[in-house]
Amino acid sequence: MEQRGTRKTLAGNVISNKMEKTVVVQVQNFKNHPLYKKQIKTFKKYKVHDEQNECNVGDKVEIVETRPLSKEKRWRVSKIVQKAIG
Repeated sequence: MEQRGTRKTLAGNVISNKMEKTVVVQVQNFKNHPLYKKQIKTFKKYKVHDEQNECNVGDKVEIVETRPLSKEKRWRVSKIVQKAIG
């Protein structure tokens, strides 16, 4: 059996779960300023497939790249790292 190529994985926080089987995950990254060399926080939002609707706002999740599932969804939840408190 042939193995697929390695898939990208990211970690982030769920910021919205108002859609059916979809959550919005915000991923934080650091980038150096080209002139001043200071690290700048950058954020990017991804629409992520959540098959069982088990993610809630505030959860820390790990997401993995997958085939296109809709116009904007190209990621799915691989595991919930930490549930939200409360």
